Amino acid sequence: MTGRIVVGVDGSDVSATALRWALEEARLRGAAVDVVHAWHYPYVGGGDFTGMTMPAIDESQLVAAAHEVLDHAMSAAGPAPEGVAVERIVTCGGEAAVLLDAAEGADLLVVGSRGHGGFAGLLLGSVSQQCVHHSPCPVVVVPKRSRGSDERHQLWCHTHDVVARSHAALVRSSSGRYGT
Repeated sequence: MTGRIVVGVDGSDVSATALRWALEEARLRGAAVDVVHAWHYPYVGGGDFTGMTMPAIDESQLVAAAHEVLDHAMSAAGPAPEGVAVERIVTCGGEAAVLLDAAEGADLLVVGSRGHGGFAGLLLGSVSQQCVHHSPCPVVVVPKRSRGSDERHQLWCHTHDVVARSHAALVRSSSGRYGT
């Protein structure tokens, strides 16, 4: 293996599409893939809880649920291509921070354009937006496929390399490889 691709999954359809794209790109590059899912404790504030007892949060249940999300994403993406090493990573923390930490030393960070966030009309979700602006490596944002679209995706790519910025969109070439 020569290289590492990090991909974030959150259980959404677009994150499964991003995972499929990352696995295929890893096959083309001869790279390994780190599949990352972040989880966090639920918010329980916002009111007057004087005299109330909050139920205990069982961390093992939260971790198990996070592993289920990652397992479901792997299942939805299908089997990894032959020769692609996959590491599953489940970490407690904010989604963007976890992905940015995982991307340290990686060759590529892949995210879906939007996950399960609350503002469905936005082109980019908050996590993909944070990754694009703060990633230590190039970022590919895989958009949600529209109805009736084929397997060719227009991808959004961000990198700190000035030359690569002039080639902002990656498209599948006739050879089946992704390139600028």
